[in-house]
Amino acid sequence: MSGVRLLVGTHKGAFVLTSDPKRQQWKVDGPHFTGWEIYHIKGSPADPDRLYASQTTGWFGQLIQRSNDGGKTWEPVGNKFVYEGTPGTHLWYDGKPRPWEFKRVWHLEPSLSDPDTVYAGVEDAALFKSTDGGQSWSELAGLREHPTGPNWAPGAGGMCLHTILQDPKHPDRLFIAISAAGVFRTDDGGKTWRPMNRGLHSEGIPDPNAEVGHCVHRIAMHPSRPDVLFMQKHWDVMRSNDAAESWQEVSGNLPSDFGFPIDVHAHEPETIYVVPIKSDSEHIPPDGKLRVYRSRAGGNEWEELTKGLPQSNCFVNVLRDAMAVDSLDPCGVYFGTSGGQVYASADAGNSWSPIVRDLPAVFSVEVQTLA
Repeated sequence: MSGVRLLVGTHKGAFVLTSDPKRQQWKVDGPHFTGWEIYHIKGSPADPDRLYASQTTGWFGQLIQRSNDGGKTWEPVGNKFVYEGTPGTHLWYDGKPRPWEFKRVWHLEPSLSDPDTVYAGVEDAALFKSTDGGQSWSELAGLREHPTGPNWAPGAGGMCLHTILQDPKHPDRLFIAISAAGVFRTDDGGKTWRPMNRGLHSEGIPDPNAEVGHCVHRIAMHPSRPDVLFMQKHWDVMRSNDAAESWQEVSGNLPSDFGFPIDVHAHEPETIYVVPIKSDSEHIPPDGKLRVYRSRAGGNEWEELTKGLPQSNCFVNVLRDAMAVDSLDPCGVYFGTSGGQVYASADAGNSWSPIVRDLPAVFSVEVQTLA
């Protein structure tokens, strides 16, 4: 089948939505794992039928599910995530040391080239890797054991490693983001790491050159230009032109520069999308209007995209993993809300329509373009 497949993780199960290349009519399959929190689902770039899902509850713990047929059927695989190396401590909300504690898998990132290799970002902040399709996991402990690790502290949603980016031109280079520690980069496959937060300024951190402590919500890149990164931060939209060596603010004329998701157009590396919300204490759209903002200049100059979106009495949120872009032409842009709506644009954001309503709160949206 040609077209697109949307993978939607929610508070109470997972949904698989499919459409042809026109992206006007959608088939909804699900819920899978009914009643379970599905924090993230993502497909392998090397095999479109291989999917991974993070399934968790406070009662039964964490489980990784795997599908080999595009989400029609699933099998549970590994659930052993054990911190390796020195136990150590990190800071807690009250500024006191606390032992590292595994809670859940926030983000799954399959390898660009091998369907059996997949990375997992977890809370408390650590990075794991599996090379056998998710059945066993090993921590890349050099990250958590970085000398700054004892100074990492959680953001409001916990101390989660929520973003993993692979550099397609440098296979041993990964970028990760942790709330609230910041961005880190490895150039040797995860053995050693460097904080990459120069240029970030955060309220509550008096040192303007602080290596860590920044609450990064999401980072994104276009695969054709992996040295150019975009960031939605806890306040501020940022850009790096040098593989995260330095950052510059590009919030420009946004109505609010607080938000969670950020993504890049499939064919225009200077076109980016964000969804502003009112503030860090009010996770609702400014003025009750749900608006996606697009910059065609890589930031600073932004246009609001509202056609088909509710422009009054709308009080939903869009989480960090809940936006995705397909690779068709024109590219499709998708996002899900805390109110259970999934919106789609088949014309790169010019107009929107709801694919489905009344799902549980949406945690994540990923898309696969099917040949």
